[in-house]
Amino acid sequence: MLLAAALSGFGLISQPHTVGRPSTGSFAQRVLAVHNLARVEVGQRPLIWDDALGRDADKYARQLAVTGTFAHSSPAARHGSGENLWMGTRHAFSVEGMVEGWASEKRLLVAGVFPAADRNRDWREGGHYAQMVWPTTQRVGCALAGTSAVEYLVCRYYPAGNVLGTPLGVLRQTVVRPK
Repeated sequence: MLLAAALSGFGLISQPHTVGRPSTGSFAQRVLAVHNLARVEVGQRPLIWDDALGRDADKYARQLAVTGTFAHSSPAARHGSGENLWMGTRHAFSVEGMVEGWASEKRLLVAGVFPAADRNRDWREGGHYAQMVWPTTQRVGCALAGTSAVEYLVCRYYPAGNVLGTPLGVLRQTVVRPK
């Protein structure tokens, strides 16, 4: 954390946007809006913002920025929460665009049992979207941190989705099947 504070002081790591309660136009509200649009499209209840998940996401986003790595945290470090990661050029994408990138994976999924519910039988291709709309997930918290060149978006979900052997029937409503 000391290294993060030092790098932040030199402008090498940006401060997180916000991890507080959503307000109109806030980072949290914007993230929730994209998540909940995807969930409503498949008949799922909206997620609610969770400050603790946001703080956990912030800690990990800052770690990614300090180390310059891009890898999921260990499941043990997440304490039962799921995780979506995004990385891209700083200031080149809106937060909505980042989350919509995950939502665009919808086209890769078909109704079925996870992880075989992916058209290409590679759950990593549609796993971000599956986590966003996972039927039992109720809360989300996210944070954005970065360097002068890149940004990292980390979202944490509770309870975690993408549980092996779970049917993804929720996708039946809107998935377009190939002709």
